[in-house]
Amino acid sequence: MLKRASEGEQTVEKQRESSAPATGPGELNALLGKGSEFDGKLAFEGTVRIDGTFSGEITTSDMLIVGESARVTAEITCGTIVVHGEITGNVKASQAVELHKPARVKGDLTTPSLMIERGVVFEGRSEMEDLESGKIVPMPTSAAQA
Repeated sequence: MLKRASEGEQTVEKQRESSAPATGPGELNALLGKGSEFDGKLAFEGTVRIDGTFSGEITTSDMLIVGESARVTAEITCGTIVVHGEITGNVKASQAVELHKPARVKGDLTTPSLMIERGVVFEGRSEMEDLESGKIVPMPTSAAQA
């Protein structure tokens, strides 16, 4: 027998969904909130979101989320990075890099999977490399398709 949620329960569930950060399948392990500043080395497991100011070095094999209000100046090595804010520095991602509007990235990107949304500002080089095997991933050109 299915139980139907009351109107109050539905409202609470909608509030939970709308207030939860978009972290994908994993839970958020840590948050550097808006207005906070950190200088140094950050190493973590799981998912971390930065909405404040960070400078230094970030290392993880998991997910880093750079919020819209974030200003990050760092060398970043990660599994996946999702950027909505500002990054100055090189990013090496073993799984994926996603740049969403209004992101501003100034530095080189190395990753096997790159997504750049219209409206993003990206200044640097991108290298599509399978970091596990060290091989450059071939990308078809219009001449190769003809």
